[in-house]
Amino acid sequence: MDEEALHVWFCTSDTPFVQLIARALGAEFEVHPIEAFNLNGARRQTEWPDVVLLDLRLEGECPGRGEAAFQLMQEIQQFDSPPPMIAILDEDNREVTRRAVESGAYDTLASPPDMVELRMVLRRAQRFRQVERELLRLRSQQATPGLFGDFVISTEPMQRVFALAQRVAACDVSVLITGETGTGKDMLGRAIHQLSPRAAGPFVAFSCANLPETLIEDELFGHEKGAFTGAMGTRRGRFEAAHQGSLFLDEIGDLALGLQAKLLRVLQQRSLERLGSNTPINVNIRLLCATHRNLGEMVEQGEFRSDLFYRLNVVEIHIPPLRERRDEIAALAHHFLMRFAKQFGKSVRRFSPVALQALEEYSWPGNVRELENAVQRAVVMADGPAVELWHLPKAFCNGWEQQQEECSYDRELREFKRRLIVRVLRDCDGSKSEAARRLGIARGYLHRLINQLRIEEVAEESFADLPEICTPVM
Repeated sequence: MDEEALHVWFCTSDTPFVQLIARALGAEFEVHPIEAFNLNGARRQTEWPDVVLLDLRLEGECPGRGEAAFQLMQEIQQFDSPPPMIAILDEDNREVTRRAVESGAYDTLASPPDMVELRMVLRRAQRFRQVERELLRLRSQQATPGLFGDFVISTEPMQRVFALAQRVAACDVSVLITGETGTGKDMLGRAIHQLSPRAAGPFVAFSCANLPETLIEDELFGHEKGAFTGAMGTRRGRFEAAHQGSLFLDEIGDLALGLQAKLLRVLQQRSLERLGSNTPINVNIRLLCATHRNLGEMVEQGEFRSDLFYRLNVVEIHIPPLRERRDEIAALAHHFLMRFAKQFGKSVRRFSPVALQALEEYSWPGNVRELENAVQRAVVMADGPAVELWHLPKAFCNGWEQQQEECSYDRELREFKRRLIVRVLRDCDGSKSEAARRLGIARGYLHRLINQLRIEEVAEESFADLPEICTPVM
């Protein structure tokens, strides 16, 4: 048996049905029968399967078999990382379908199941299982708690970001952090400070966005008593407050040109003057800046000083948006789930498969900040052990329903055929004759499928990078 085969437990008392399904699925699926709908035999296994299939058909059932099946589902759900369960049942039995879903079934299929659909559902359930295991691994690592805040650094894009951040932190130079709103630029700035030799000093953060120029100047440089109407006493600015530490200026691209000149002077001279004073005050700070705007384009358009830009942009660290690192969404969502469940005293501990898939396929215009808010709302609304789709904000539910309408069975089947042919062509080094033989179809029919499915258009793609899981067409 191929070591990469998908491991399936089939819970049924119908042995011929198990044999039929196992033969139809093929060598890529290892089907192991579990009889009598109990865990007595299952507990003797060395490890849990990737997926559990449950036979909930009513034809010829023994008395009490249905209740035993639901009891088994409840027992499986008690484990920390239960394998996804797929129920096979009679097409018209809506009551059994409802109970199966309420008992935690990942999906349901009508009997007899279509083999193409069954393979797709099993592969999707396997992917969900892999995500659950990755979450457990990340939770057990507990590496440097709190240092990187709400970042997940298990994926390659964020590993590169933090490798650069760790390298830069030790050198006392200015850092420009770029990225869309909500990606966590402020948290990265704080992490750089904590990793730097200035970690024992203060970390002072200030946002330059949407504030009058006079207010920003007062906030940064402070003022003397009587400097302007209402100045009843002396006030230290953010630069002084950050002495011997780090000053983080968020949305530096919104800083007016007049203040840009004053900021440049402070950086060059390492001293400042409060409003209403001519006495220079020496400051020793490390400047960390962040912006969602393109400062290079602003320099070309005369909206940002070039000399200040080069002074700030000694090292630039770009945080990619959440939609470009979707592999982190599940881990981030689980991190927020555990935090808010503890904060609000809720028993919720996981996401349902549909809810997690909706999170992973959302566009996330607000990035990590929007994800955090969405999970917070879901934890508040949830009243059981799992976050369901309807616990998420309305935008997620509407988007999911629209996607489900667009993803018809025919489109799913077409995409499955396309990926199957691409994978076989990859294994055959592009030989169509050998691919047709392995698929058990005529070479001419294979040519027609290649043209119909537009496989020739992806001939230059790397076959090794194409996933074997059939996913909905967006």
